[in-house]
Amino acid sequence: MEVREQTIAYEREMLSEYACFSGESGELSRRKTAEQPCPYRTSFQRDRDRIIHSNAFQRLKHKTQVFLSPVGDHYRTRLTHTLEVSQIARTVAVGLRLSEDLTEAIALGHDLGHSPFGHSGESVLDEVCRYGFKHYIQSVRVVSYIEKHGKGLNLTWAVLNGIACHTNRDAVTKEGNIVRLADKIAYINHDIEDAVRAGILKPSDLPNEAVKVLGDTKSKRITTLIAAIIENGAESIAIPKEIKSAHECLRNFLFENVYCNPTAKTEEGKAKSLVAKLYEYFLGNPGQLPEDYRAIERHFGPDRAVCDYISGMTDSYAVDLYGSLFIPKQFSLGTVRK
Repeated sequence: MEVREQTIAYEREMLSEYACFSGESGELSRRKTAEQPCPYRTSFQRDRDRIIHSNAFQRLKHKTQVFLSPVGDHYRTRLTHTLEVSQIARTVAVGLRLSEDLTEAIALGHDLGHSPFGHSGESVLDEVCRYGFKHYIQSVRVVSYIEKHGKGLNLTWAVLNGIACHTNRDAVTKEGNIVRLADKIAYINHDIEDAVRAGILKPSDLPNEAVKVLGDTKSKRITTLIAAIIENGAESIAIPKEIKSAHECLRNFLFENVYCNPTAKTEEGKAKSLVAKLYEYFLGNPGQLPEDYRAIERHFGPDRAVCDYISGMTDSYAVDLYGSLFIPKQFSLGTVRK
């Protein structure tokens, strides 16, 4: 037996009846373009590896999570958020005997379409692009049409569905629904930690009713939430009512005290203006787009190409590009000869 076949046999023996098996034929394992199986990796392992090695994944390290370009080594970026989501989701998947590989692939790919400057950039693109903009839909577009010079990563439908549904919809697989919950668990708890580090919150500010149920540290809260999902069982991926209410209490608290806090949003207006200005410029000058995006412009039109280009930028790239386009450079005549 090939290594891949051994892994598939192991899954059949060890995983729950509710798991999505990598060896199954049918819609969930279907790719846009059929491929020969890898002798060593299952289809979901292959998807995970393609995501990790993609350009979009590498750029996540320079994209905003909550705080724009924070000074300090320990604030989350979109990449560290993604890794924390993956860790939480994998722990739940193992506890429920579901597919860890599928869960990991979805988690690692769920935010590939996020714009520069976090949700600030997303809201601007949603306003100015004629097609609108949602990062979870853009994440699917990244892996389907943009990566590898327009070829895409040719992922399985199970992974694409999990990525598309990670924000506010039920996925067709249990693994996809794990990632949806893990995403919320990760960002709520690490955003609390970052807000404390930034001096916006003190641990004692957190609502007592939530702390009593979930715990008074990030580790305790995450452990409580993971345990609650596992104990609820694999038939219905959910957080039990009391735990969910406490978690929603924390989320509402963050929206009131952190996500809308002037300290966290100091540069948001500038970031929104920058994104809007870049969009306007390239919409009027599509010939200035890089070649990959000019190909998209020829096939999908200028709005789609410009939105794809800007949403793929890192924060620093967008700032530098804005400077090169709109800020005059110092003029020098060079060394004057005597």
